[in-house]
Amino acid sequence: MKLYLMALGAGLLVGVVYGLMNVRSPAPPVIALVGLLGILAGEQIVQIAKRLVSGQGLSLGWLQRECGEHVFGALPARRPTDERDKGQA
Repeated sequence: MKLYLMALGAGLLVGVVYGLMNVRSPAPPVIALVGLLGILAGEQIVQIAKRLVSGQGLSLGWLQRECGEHVFGALPARRPTDERDKGQA
């Protein structure tokens, strides 16, 4: 139940911000996408801050593993070169 109340509070906060910006909900596509990007970035900032506060360092591998897939989604894997060549023959 606590999670639902927190989500409701976050939604109310965003609604107030939209109201102050004179943007109606649902927001125009560009504004909505920028807002979603902000949400994703904010989630990652929290993870990075927790790691730094705990005294652990940041590494590129950690960022890719913990943040990259969440922000960009699972990227498609590359097929080996020989399989691509067979399809073109």
